[in-house]
Amino acid sequence: MNKTEIINLRDEAFQHLTTELLPFWTNRMKDEVNGGFITHFDKDGNDTGEDEKSLIAQTRCLYTVASAHRAGYGNGELAELAKHGADFLLNKMWDEKFGGFYWMVDRKGNVKIDEKIIYGHSFAIYSLSEYTLATGDKRGIEYAGKVFDMLQKYCVDSRYGGYWEMFHRDWTLKGPGSAGGDRKTLDVHMHLMEAFTTLYECSGKEVHRRKLLEDIDLLLNVINHPKYKTGIPQFFKDWTVAPQIKFDIIWGWDRFSEEGQKGNATDNTCYGHNAEFAWLLIHALEILKISPESYAETFKIIFDHTVDNGIDTEFGGVYVEGPHSGGVYDREKEFWQQAEVLIGMLDGVILFNEKKYWEAYKNVHRFVFDKVINKGIGEWYPLLSRKGEPIWTHMGHSWKINYHTVRSMVQSIRRLDIILAKQ
Repeated sequence: MNKTEIINLRDEAFQHLTTELLPFWTNRMKDEVNGGFITHFDKDGNDTGEDEKSLIAQTRCLYTVASAHRAGYGNGELAELAKHGADFLLNKMWDEKFGGFYWMVDRKGNVKIDEKIIYGHSFAIYSLSEYTLATGDKRGIEYAGKVFDMLQKYCVDSRYGGYWEMFHRDWTLKGPGSAGGDRKTLDVHMHLMEAFTTLYECSGKEVHRRKLLEDIDLLLNVINHPKYKTGIPQFFKDWTVAPQIKFDIIWGWDRFSEEGQKGNATDNTCYGHNAEFAWLLIHALEILKISPESYAETFKIIFDHTVDNGIDTEFGGVYVEGPHSGGVYDREKEFWQQAEVLIGMLDGVILFNEKKYWEAYKNVHRFVFDKVINKGIGEWYPLLSRKGEPIWTHMGHSWKINYHTVRSMVQSIRRLDIILAKQ
């Protein structure tokens, strides 16, 4: 590895984060009239006027500004922005009668969808814990703890393990099929891992540690493929593999809006998810004070599978998904998968010091900076063709927000600094 090359890549990421990416959001996202964050922007960064504030977008924005502040960016302004977001979340989106957060409100905070969706609550725990760690405001950990307790009370499957995910307002489980009441997913259990990690980091409570370890065990031994260690997207209640279907409450299914079930519905794995799972697990182990090297074999299998199957060596970037045994189904390029593989490949470099992970990192880095970033605007295109031509051009909506992009740059810079220190 060439030290000058590392420095140049690190500087490119730092300049993008500090002069383009963070300013894109800090200059636009604060709703001065109603509180909370504006999250819907077109290709030029203009507010589209969409009258909604989703739990997932509000919490992800809160996490973004709080974590960037904790990482040393923003000269204190991000802490004020985080408080602005936390105020709206707690004052407008919390259900005073049944507890938990509504899934969707309008810009003023009037309820549009009152259901309790665990995907969104995982990010409530994640962002509110991060908010307290970043600012010291105790409301964050108070409400993160409340949500955690509700998950244990209403959502745990005490027979088969794991968590149910789709509930009505009063925490009664929704019906089967597209309502999602009979399904368990990789997505939710992986995000609960990152949420419980930050919750435990903030609270230090033994029960938070215990539930984090329980979730990790489930992810490693049930949700990941036994041979390939790749993530399996959906399951029935007893953890038999279920066909991957679209739920009524969706996230990330925009591309399949007309379909009820994916092609290859029981044999597909997502390269971005696999890399994200690996680096989030490494971070969780560090917070738990467990050496990641004790899981080195698993990390090696995941990272190798990502490099061998997910990296496009011809045009650059990361493919969407393919079969567990190897290969590619979907050759388009999604923004968030590029973001997560950047972090994962740098963890591969740190853990194993192997050239192929560094080459994979450089491949994706170059694709992001040459193709994915909307030049002159500062955010990333959400979806591109294999060659890097934008297919979707909006800069923000409820499912495409700053969480992946800003976190990717913050975490990549931190890892590049670690690699530089070892040179």
